[in-house]
Amino acid sequence: MARPPRNEYAEGVYHVTTRGNNRRGIYTDVRDRVVFLAMLDRAFRRYHWQIYAYCLMTTHFHLVFGVPEGGLSAGMCELNGGFARWSNWRHGGEDHLFGKRFSSIEILTDAHLLEACRYVVLNPVRAGLCSKPEDWPWSSYRATAGIIDPPAFLSLGSLLVLFANRPEDAMRAYRAFIRDGLVSPGHGPAGRGPVPGTDTEV
Repeated sequence: MARPPRNEYAEGVYHVTTRGNNRRGIYTDVRDRVVFLAMLDRAFRRYHWQIYAYCLMTTHFHLVFGVPEGGLSAGMCELNGGFARWSNWRHGGEDHLFGKRFSSIEILTDAHLLEACRYVVLNPVRAGLCSKPEDWPWSSYRATAGIIDPPAFLSLGSLLVLFANRPEDAMRAYRAFIRDGLVSPGHGPAGRGPVPGTDTEV
């Protein structure tokens, strides 16, 4: 049975998830994660993605990004395919690294964008990998919260302006917004993707 075509177009914004084949791990160590982020940076530059949030778990990863010029499927194919080939070369693998094709949820409102970004950076906490989002080094939280310098591919200003005009005020509001998600997780707009707190897979 043919798979239905994706609803993708220029100027779209998406919450994208890719899982390991049979839910196996896709990152073995720090080097795997560093190389993946370098490949994400390459896709960002080639397709001019606007990346709002990311989180590298163990068996899967999350990205929230816009595609001002299109390139959702082409960019994800390059990212996932390139990393899978590199991983198989490095670890001597032969099987598919990733399982089914990546999943994508279209984001249509600023409220949904904020909820998706919060959901992504709280994934490690809800999966029991850490107690606070700032303890997980493989997400966009620390950069967005002003704890570390942001990577070049992270569209920090585009997200923070939704909180406040002044960067210091915006980062403070962002930290409070994420903290509120830990105390009383929201459910996001109806029909707009996974309910925060339901994804506890590492």
